[in-house]
Amino acid sequence: MLSGYSFAGELMGTLVLIILGCGVCAGVSLKNSKAENSGWIVVTAGWAFAVMAGVFVATAFGSAQGDINPAVTVAKAFQSGDWSWAPRIIVAQFIGAIIGASVVWLAYLPHWSKTENQAAKLGVFCTAPAIRSGANVLTEIIGTIILVLGVFCIFSKTMAAGGPIPTGLGPYLVGMLVWSIGLSLGGPTGYAINPARDLGPRIAHAILPIAGKGGNDWGYAWIPVVGPIIGGLLAVWIFGMA
Repeated sequence: MLSGYSFAGELMGTLVLIILGCGVCAGVSLKNSKAENSGWIVVTAGWAFAVMAGVFVATAFGSAQGDINPAVTVAKAFQSGDWSWAPRIIVAQFIGAIIGASVVWLAYLPHWSKTENQAAKLGVFCTAPAIRSGANVLTEIIGTIILVLGVFCIFSKTMAAGGPIPTGLGPYLVGMLVWSIGLSLGGPTGYAINPARDLGPRIAHAILPIAGKGGNDWGYAWIPVVGPIIGGLLAVWIFGMA
């Protein structure tokens, strides 16, 4: 088993990731929010800071790996050849995502009934493509390759002549990486690049008594799960060439 994992750490880290990430989506999308219509730069920045905070929280609660993303966890399990620890970590990530999305619903409780657009409400919780096509899964694969490859390179002991990065700097760098992915590759699909980030809140949307909500778009839901897993595995193969 890879060292540095904690069920509580991955749950709490993913919970914070989703509270801040879906929270910024709620602020931008819901009616009468002070952040309403503030735009894509705000969304991508909010998710970047959410990742940074989530990794810090995961580490503080005992998960030094701080994956908070099943695609990263699967990639590390594939790289190590040891899958024994991965299922419970992924379960923790999904639980954290569902709880985190529920907290966002509570935080914006008066705004759901004021928002008539059902797609906007669903968009607080999960991603949707700008143009539906077979290329959507390819976009998620590409984005996750960049994410996982970037994470592996950031934490590589041979990243620079001076050796590994200083302790505590990693979460900031990963946050910047996610910000870059959102700005550059997020336009087509909303860049889930994390199965728990999309499916967990989508489940929360399905079960919560959200005022005036619509459907859950289950027909699209497999793409933000399968695409990132494939992307993570391909990233391991690419990193192996280094």
